[in-house]
Amino acid sequence: MKALYYEGDQNFSLRETELPALLPGEVRLKMAYVGVCGTDIHIYHGKMDARVKPPQIIGHEVSGVIAEVGKDVTDWKVGDPVTVRPLYPGTEVPSDNGFRHIGKNLKFIGIDTPGGMQEYWNVPAFTLHKLPDKLSLKIGALIEPLAVACHDIRLSNLKAGENVVVLGGGPIGLLIAMVARSKGARVLVSEVNESRLGFIRSLGFETVNPLTMDLIANVDHFTDHALADIVFEVSGAQPAVSVMTQLCRIRGRIVMVAIHPEPRQVDLFQFFWKEIQLLGARVYEPEDFDEAIQLASSGNLPLKELITETAPLSEALRVFQTIDQNPAGMKYILDCQ
Repeated sequence: MKALYYEGDQNFSLRETELPALLPGEVRLKMAYVGVCGTDIHIYHGKMDARVKPPQIIGHEVSGVIAEVGKDVTDWKVGDPVTVRPLYPGTEVPSDNGFRHIGKNLKFIGIDTPGGMQEYWNVPAFTLHKLPDKLSLKIGALIEPLAVACHDIRLSNLKAGENVVVLGGGPIGLLIAMVARSKGARVLVSEVNESRLGFIRSLGFETVNPLTMDLIANVDHFTDHALADIVFEVSGAQPAVSVMTQLCRIRGRIVMVAIHPEPRQVDLFQFFWKEIQLLGARVYEPEDFDEAIQLASSGNLPLKELITETAPLSEALRVFQTIDQNPAGMKYILDCQ
């Protein structure tokens, strides 16, 4: 079979490789599609080589069909269309507080272990979620990032009618905006890329470019002076962190979605003065995948429009280069067959 290996130094190779043995508790997937995630871009740039250890197959936003079922697997059958929740919880430690999905010994499948950018992939059966027959496998590859958005919204305790500001209009930020709107929120998206802003507006969202417009004044106007009930920080940028507390109303909530590897300057006085809550949101839980599948199947979210390009595995390097050169793009999908 063919498998795409990240070789380090911004390079990939498509190799012929042997099918690994199917272990008890595993299923073998005939892979359909794999989405390119922001984390995959970090890997491509060599920022995670110590963790990924090239050469390695990466990719975790996936869809496929079960091709073979291993020993002790009873709940799945050949032909089932599925997606993968790529978390392998390790041994629990006391500080995990019962949340092994983000625990100390968690292994992220497709980062810490081989991922889905290959023709066939062996995965633990407990990671699978069944896709409805009516849902296309291409949209199935968007379930993982959509589950991220569902998790972020669930932890925010969003209620219908609330004002939401999303800082960062990339794929995850836009999915958060979609899910929030589907639950009855009023949503404003802040983004600095004008091409992305045009696309986001075409989907019916209010937008603001904080480089050319006064973000605080726009949020004040959008909310009729109430300010935001919830701010989602998805940009990963210091300017957004600096302003997020000023966008919140009294007892508002800020959900930290972006990864900030370095310490940031934060206006802590605003947390005290307005009794703001700051919530961290990382990955997802099974119920978030279930909700994502239900939302995708409903047809109420414009997910198809999110896909910028679909390309074969053989063109993966070009796709990664294109993402670097075209920050206006949204989701790039690799066809594994």
